[in-house]
Amino acid sequence: MRKSLDTIIETIIFICGMLSIVFVVLIFGFLFKEGFAFFKDFGVSKFITGQFWYPSSEPASFGILSLILGSILVTVGACLIAVPIGIMTALFISEIAPKGVRDVLKSLVELMAAIPSIVIGFVGMVTVVPLVKNIFNLSTGLTAFAGAIMLAFMAIPTIVTISEDAIRSVPWQYREGALALGATKWQTIRRIVLKAAMPGIIAAIMLGIGRVIGETMAVMMITGNAAHIPHSIFDPVRTMTATIAAEMGETVRGGMHYRSLFAIGLVLFIITFIVNFTADLFLGKKKNR
Repeated sequence: MRKSLDTIIETIIFICGMLSIVFVVLIFGFLFKEGFAFFKDFGVSKFITGQFWYPSSEPASFGILSLILGSILVTVGACLIAVPIGIMTALFISEIAPKGVRDVLKSLVELMAAIPSIVIGFVGMVTVVPLVKNIFNLSTGLTAFAGAIMLAFMAIPTIVTISEDAIRSVPWQYREGALALGATKWQTIRRIVLKAAMPGIIAAIMLGIGRVIGETMAVMMITGNAAHIPHSIFDPVRTMTATIAAEMGETVRGGMHYRSLFAIGLVLFIITFIVNFTADLFLGKKKNR
């Protein structure tokens, strides 16, 4: 009876795993089908390197370089904020904080991850956008910098959670050996613990980047939605995800504009896949070590 139950459970788990792969392949196939039809008519190089996104003009222009640069600018800005804060928070939780404080902080970090993106976008519009406008004396606070701040807030829980797990998985014998040789607590953390946990920390950063790249509602609300080449992080920008969300309901099914949004989705899917695949490689390296 126990053998039969184990076999059934293993079969269910196997089916669920295979279904996950099938769903990803189907999504990619669907995006590729619509996107390939657009690339066939418009061209890949012209689509990627074009500077102007005017899908409703005559003639229409479908260049997404400004959208790619906007996405990169917001993502890089968010990572510059989220990565040091996330890693330092993970170190404090795992290595320094007392047990009671550690449990409270972990609960708060997990609670941050549960906040809907639309709520974060609304909070950013009400608080961060006016603050950025007043501090930097800008004509508008709807900028890539405001979007980066709020996206960093969304990426921090992912970075903290995975980094903290990686740090706590470092064997205690490493710490004890370093302390026995005369190293201080900070030297042990910096030279032993961080180096041993680095593959997991890098994987956490990669997954945080993937979280930022795929975000839609928050960036659509607080980055200005201006489809032009940004010259600084204080310019309004438009990301690829915001473009799909804002324009999909206005397109004619089967038209060039409709297919171009699927082409953007295909580019975004490939970028996200590369980020997640890189994170998996680092996780595999960590397990091997």
